[in-house]
Amino acid sequence: MKKSFRMKLSKSAERGMSLVELMVAMVIGLFLTAGVFTMFSMSSSNVTTTSQFNQLQENGRIALAIMERDISQLGFMGDLTGTDFIVGTNTNIEVTTITADCVGDGLNNATLPNNQPAHFRRLWGYENTATSTHLSCLGNSDVNADTDVLQLKRFIGPNVAAGSTNSVYVAANSSQAVFFVGATPTTTLENPRTWEYQHHVYFIANDANRIPILRRKTLTSTGMSNDEQLVEGIENIRFLYGFDNDGDSTPDSFMPAEDVTSLMWDNEGFQRLVAIKAFVLVRSINEDKSYTNETEYLLGDKTITIPANDHYRRKVLSTTIVLENPVLIRS
Repeated sequence: MKKSFRMKLSKSAERGMSLVELMVAMVIGLFLTAGVFTMFSMSSSNVTTTSQFNQLQENGRIALAIMERDISQLGFMGDLTGTDFIVGTNTNIEVTTITADCVGDGLNNATLPNNQPAHFRRLWGYENTATSTHLSCLGNSDVNADTDVLQLKRFIGPNVAAGSTNSVYVAANSSQAVFFVGATPTTTLENPRTWEYQHHVYFIANDANRIPILRRKTLTSTGMSNDEQLVEGIENIRFLYGFDNDGDSTPDSFMPAEDVTSLMWDNEGFQRLVAIKAFVLVRSINEDKSYTNETEYLLGDKTITIPANDHYRRKVLSTTIVLENPVLIRS
């Protein structure tokens, strides 16, 4: 009796799982595996999203910081700040003809002052469209369509000892200035200080991989042929120019470049440029196929509509730049 019971118990223990039990276990395992993969996919997507937004924020911050540092010093001309350059009167040009100049709109808007009867423009900008007037060094196809271009000129401080044949310098005191290349100018000035002179042009153009890049042309002794790539992913840029209409050094209105008149660019009217608002639209470097961008973005006064089926994340950043050395020239 005991032996028979033991044999039955042994056979029962060796029987294993039934087919139904095995299928149930497999289904449970599949659900668990699907859950793990779903969690992994969500985690991976969150990492991509967070990484791209961090990249957008950082690239936009760097782009604005570079431009803000430069634009805030607009019109700084050493001891001659606020005084116009009049060639043959208070200004001598000892630089040979610049072979690759960046000439903009206006009578006196080349890299160096000329003897035209107009104020020397320290600032000029435009939106790159098929009908806009362009800088001579930038054709319509050299700049991304419907993006702003900004040109500015200033001295770079502190005063330096000249010597490089690759830079343009200015020796200046409170009443005279000499533009030159090399160690010293030919013209003798009384108690001058020497500054590096710089002409910058900010614009946006794609690289070979169609990635939009904030670029800057800078001046060398041979002209404006030096093209710097500053920040990747800057897809659009917009500048609004703030003018003081009542003399309190506070902007009363901001306007795009197309609304700024020649008198305002040349500072020949009662309005004075005192601030610039800069807006940048930053785009992620890589696509995310799991994301479709259907957002409209506002850059100051301009709305940017994203093409259909676009898979790039974007972000708008902006800053208001107060001009520490506004042009004080009056007609």
